[in-house]
Amino acid sequence: MRAGRVAGAEHEREGGDGNRDGDGVTHAHLDHEGGDGLTGHEGDSGTSGPAGNSGPSSHDSGTGPRVDISELVRVRARHPEAIAEAAARRVRRPLLDDAGRLMIVAADHPARGALGVGDRKFAMANRAELLERLCLALSRPGVDGVLATADILDDLLLLGALDGKVVMGSMNRGGLQGARFELDDRFTGHRAEDIERLRFDAGKLLLRIDYDDPGSLTTLESTARAIDDMAARRLPLFVEPFISRRTDEGKLKNDLSAEAVIKSIAISSGLGGTSAYTWLKLPVTENPDDMAQVMETSTLPAVLLGGEVGDDQDGAYEKWRGALQLPTVRGLVVGRSLLYPPDGDVAAAVDTAVGLL
Repeated sequence: MRAGRVAGAEHEREGGDGNRDGDGVTHAHLDHEGGDGLTGHEGDSGTSGPAGNSGPSSHDSGTGPRVDISELVRVRARHPEAIAEAAARRVRRPLLDDAGRLMIVAADHPARGALGVGDRKFAMANRAELLERLCLALSRPGVDGVLATADILDDLLLLGALDGKVVMGSMNRGGLQGARFELDDRFTGHRAEDIERLRFDAGKLLLRIDYDDPGSLTTLESTARAIDDMAARRLPLFVEPFISRRTDEGKLKNDLSAEAVIKSIAISSGLGGTSAYTWLKLPVTENPDDMAQVMETSTLPAVLLGGEVGDDQDGAYEKWRGALQLPTVRGLVVGRSLLYPPDGDVAAAVDTAVGLL
């Protein structure tokens, strides 16, 4: 089933053409008459975000499908069981392919209230556009999978976009962007048992450590227990650590100096009763030349994260290119830089990142 159509909602039930529920809906046939299910066709009008934050959508490059939100909502409202059914049927794959590299597209930012991309404050608030961009990115050769929260992964399951892909559930989103309690980052997303039940392939958590904020201790302890829970199920867990500090204005800032990143690696590598299933998700240091020293801190496999979107996309690629040559670095987990590139060409941005591997 190609991405864009409902997975799990079109299947025929026992008894012929599909059983009807109380409102006359036929479970087996959810496409519009003569239409294309949850997708439209290239050339449809673009989508716009709130507060005038319109921008190029995924199909501006001429290759992305449109998502029919009304049909997606209809399936969610009338057949919520379709999500679990789609997860049960999903075709799985190993975490790593023969090359031993990973290219994951990340989209777990909205659940933490982090909706902005560059100067577009609500860029990720348009769910149809986000799903279109994700489906396009996942369709590109060399893209291994996606990292997201339950709401987005459920949509992608219904759209049939996750077959043969690595699916990573985001576990702690309680540290809302800008909140006073941001560093007390509670586990409000996927639990280890959810990832196992849904047959997903890995989990991811964010660990920000501020030596002056007691909330960091709570997050440290919760991280250790999550590592234990995932390891007990033999499921990989990607830990994204930072040493963080608040500015004089109270804004939380991650320290990307070599010293800080080394400390964050050392701390996170030692959490839990075993590190057998722990991966690291790391930034490139502010001076990329420091990465060789930084990555000597641990033998845990690591992937590089994308970070904030800037105008210098080529500069970001060069930073990744150098760090990807280091022996413990196994790939990229990148979100906004690829889904919302400055020139709007999602396919080209993704293809360039894949080429670095």
